[in-house]
Amino acid sequence: MDDATLTIPASPASSEARAAPFALSLQPLNPGASLRDLAYAKLRQAIAEADIYGSREPIRLDERTITEALGVSRTPIREAMTLLEQEGFLRAVPRRGVFIRRKTRREIVEMIQMWAALESMAARLATLKATDDEIADLRRLFDRFHDERQAPARHIDEYSEANITFHEALVKLSKSHSIAHTIRNVFAHVRAIRRLTISQSDRASRSITEHMHIIEALEARDTEGAERFARQHSLELATYVSAHCDFLE
Repeated sequence: MDDATLTIPASPASSEARAAPFALSLQPLNPGASLRDLAYAKLRQAIAEADIYGSREPIRLDERTITEALGVSRTPIREAMTLLEQEGFLRAVPRRGVFIRRKTRREIVEMIQMWAALESMAARLATLKATDDEIADLRRLFDRFHDERQAPARHIDEYSEANITFHEALVKLSKSHSIAHTIRNVFAHVRAIRRLTISQSDRASRSITEHMHIIEALEARDTEGAERFARQHSLELATYVSAHCDFLE
């Protein structure tokens, strides 16, 4: 079926309701699995990929629009929203509706610090468990950006996606299901911040250099080095967010 774009209208009253229209990319669900679980997965992915920090206005979800976009009844949508509220993605406000929950600067910094701890261990394990071919695939993600020094400036959106893919792939190379499961929720919350900040203060160019240090340590099976470079890379983002992301307050 064709993609359906969900426009979330603002409520007519209160400061929380003056948000500009916001779009989540959603497709109708396929029958056969739990509709609640399918709705949860679709909504979670759409929220994680959305630019929720592009405006300070509250982002209100419209239940009827979501049910129409996903092609299901309201019951699985409400159940999915309850799960997402428990995970910190949404917040329900009595008599006003359900809103996407933005994290504060402190919350984001703490999540990135947690990410640094988990990803650095993933990098350490990857030196022991990943194959040479798997590490080569990680390097190939950045071949064009490494060779074209100005590529981050000219192709920032493309590089931003490559950056996200890199961090997801690095965790997979650890072959640790526990780390992958734990870091999944953390990354969903900080993904929008990674995408937003990569274009600021020449962070894209520095990111390429830091990624290459990690890759080179993996290739050399340098366990301590891979762990150290991965941790430093994420903590640099935490420091940047703490110092410059005033919009998170």
